[in-house]
Amino acid sequence: MRITVVHDTPLDLHHEKMVNSVVNSLEKSFEVDSKPFEIDAVGGLRGTDLIFNLATGMGDTERQVHLPAVLDLLGIPFTGSGTTANALCINKTLTKLIMKAYGISTPEFFSVRPGETADSLPFSPAIVKPVKEGGAKGIWEDSVVESVDDMQKAVSRIHERFEQAALVERFIEGREFTVGIVGNEVLPIMEIDFSSLPDHLETFYSYRVKQFHGDETNYICPAKISRREETVIREFSMRVFQVLDLRDYCRIDLKIDDEGKIYFLEVNSLPLLVPDYSDIVKMAETRGWSYEDLINRIVASAIRRYGLGERDGRI
Repeated sequence: MRITVVHDTPLDLHHEKMVNSVVNSLEKSFEVDSKPFEIDAVGGLRGTDLIFNLATGMGDTERQVHLPAVLDLLGIPFTGSGTTANALCINKTLTKLIMKAYGISTPEFFSVRPGETADSLPFSPAIVKPVKEGGAKGIWEDSVVESVDDMQKAVSRIHERFEQAALVERFIEGREFTVGIVGNEVLPIMEIDFSSLPDHLETFYSYRVKQFHGDETNYICPAKISRREETVIREFSMRVFQVLDLRDYCRIDLKIDDEGKIYFLEVNSLPLLVPDYSDIVKMAETRGWSYEDLINRIVASAIRRYGLGERDGRI
């Protein structure tokens, strides 16, 4: 079976390490090559049996939608979620609307598009973030607000810097967790604990905390929770996975308030797979999987979905 790893271009150091690691992990079992996702060369993807999709940066705000859409059009199997799921998950407002429609708890929210203004804040404190960014981009130390004036300033800043809608969401005080799913298996749950950060830093995932203070943040995996809490979080996360029609792997972010209620925050339908860095890799290691195990399990999930093993006798 031939697998082509398709990635963004140009590559920063983290992404280059990820691409090389995925290729090295697959080479022992498959014929493997790698190619950048370039719109003028997509026809050259024909002839491969499976695409390992690592493209998250093509285009502007819809980034991770483009390659799945092209592959679907060409009829080429690929790892990860499809076009619709990626389109929904890249838009935090749409994702939360679906959660509400299915009765899955998520903090109260509203969104403000560029050119619009918000004159009231029906809940406080609130956190203001861009609708279509990941990696905590657009979340600053003053993004948690308690007044209409501060909320309006935070919304305007997002409009100006990102030219997209701002999500205003009730800020949940409580413990923060992230949950990885591979195939149909929930990995050991990780708690993200900010209590060890220096006093001058905010105790939530702002951009500077996520990007520059990861070594001072506690990533507790497996999370120190009761068996009942673990069961509830696992069932909650699988429900999100199924409702959004996610495939092969994803990462879901949650919070639990002081009364024990779980809130869906957001989902990454195409999380990074950087060795020794990405949360889902750390969760897989706690499960006892090597990096190679993780990559091959993602591929195995895609092979089963498409029935590729049945076609060539591998499975």
